[in-house]
Amino acid sequence: MPDLHPPRLAVERILKDTAEREILPRFLKVNGEMKADGSAFSAADIAAQESLIRALARLADLPMIGEEMPMKTQEAAWAQGFAEGVWVMDPIDGSTNFLTGLPQFAVSVALMRQGRPVLGVSYLPLMREMFSASLGGGVWLNGEKLPPIPADAAHKAVADTVACIDFKRLPPQLSLAIVHDAPIYSQRNFGSSVLDWCYLAAGRVDAITHGSERLWDYAAGWLMTEEMGGCVTTFETDDFAAASPWKRSIIAARDPELFRLWRDWLRQQMAEIRTR
Repeated sequence: MPDLHPPRLAVERILKDTAEREILPRFLKVNGEMKADGSAFSAADIAAQESLIRALARLADLPMIGEEMPMKTQEAAWAQGFAEGVWVMDPIDGSTNFLTGLPQFAVSVALMRQGRPVLGVSYLPLMREMFSASLGGGVWLNGEKLPPIPADAAHKAVADTVACIDFKRLPPQLSLAIVHDAPIYSQRNFGSSVLDWCYLAAGRVDAITHGSERLWDYAAGWLMTEEMGGCVTTFETDDFAAASPWKRSIIAARDPELFRLWRDWLRQQMAEIRTR
């Protein structure tokens, strides 16, 4: 019977060790290739994924889903481990950044049960930042627990909001509306969905908007956001867990009131686009 409660610190050690042994030694030393979906990968992604599989299996021998696995393998693991637990891993999120020398890339692992994350760890190797969360245990950054957002905290003004927005995967009309008419202060894109989620948890950005993230992109960050008192949904439904696990649009924010206003503005724009 596998350990259904693997310790957060043990997963942190696995990610740091994988980064030190498999990822950083290959930084700027491997050539990239393109997958069928147009995303980049390299030998570093494969080596890191294999390392994670071996180490996580020793910690809790559960089905595994890695970004570089075939889709049929991923789907089988999801079905097999849905009830008891399944590891979800992104060996290098931000592979284009990794290949071109930009520091914004991460390695991320989540443990999911019944379609929801119960443990999430994301490590930013070049920045030496380790983010982690466990269900009911809060969010941690480099060994220090981040204070959750107080229920009576002053709401963030929409006009002061900095949002991470991936324009590439949004409808072009929505991207134009965000650039020209959005009520927020500014937008950023770092080329790594995992990093966006980590920055949201740490309060460095206030919101995330993305047209299509994969399971390994959002799994750990979803837990971090909710543990900080934030909200997560999609463009289509408020029940984030009810959406397809394989591709989900993302609307997330730390402040629940800001979340509501930003979500409603985005959905109104989408409704207007559909009627044009």
